[in-house]
Amino acid sequence: MATKQPPPLMKKHSQTDLVSRLKTRKILGVGGEDDDGEVHRSKISQVLGNEIKFAVREPLGLRLWQLVSAIMFSGVAIMALAFPDQLYDAVFDEEPVSSKTPVRLYGGALLSISLIMWNALYTAEKVVIRWTLLTEACYFAVQFLVTTVSLVESSRIATGAVLLLVSRALFILISIYYYYQVGRRPKKV
Repeated sequence: MATKQPPPLMKKHSQTDLVSRLKTRKILGVGGEDDDGEVHRSKISQVLGNEIKFAVREPLGLRLWQLVSAIMFSGVAIMALAFPDQLYDAVFDEEPVSSKTPVRLYGGALLSISLIMWNALYTAEKVVIRWTLLTEACYFAVQFLVTTVSLVESSRIATGAVLLLVSRALFILISIYYYYQVGRRPKKV
């Protein structure tokens, strides 16, 4: 009896066969989302978890500063929305402006920034924390410049405005300090 030779085996190139790769990844349980919404690239990352959460070494007082900032932004925003005349009078010691719309728009913008600050308080993501600190520093710098120009133009120095300038300069320094501290690479042990 003549034995029939089996057909030659053809090698399958799994790296070019997308269906084969998809089936393999599905069997291994990688590439899909887990309960937390994270997409794992390997079984090792599934077992170890997300290493980004553990990479952030928070500087001392960072969370307190974030809380103070969120409360401060929310408080000034509510005051600007509810009592625009009193807020303007407290800063510039002048008669109230004829239109309350600019002060209320300022309050709306501050309320939006305060929402970002409140959400950043609960995150462990280094990038999000750094961006909120940078946003805060930029806001304080712009407010410092605008208040300075307004005081120079009016040639009147109000006590409230001077206190505002000093506090804004201090807030800029604190925000920049934490921005760089969060961005530093941890020392190797």
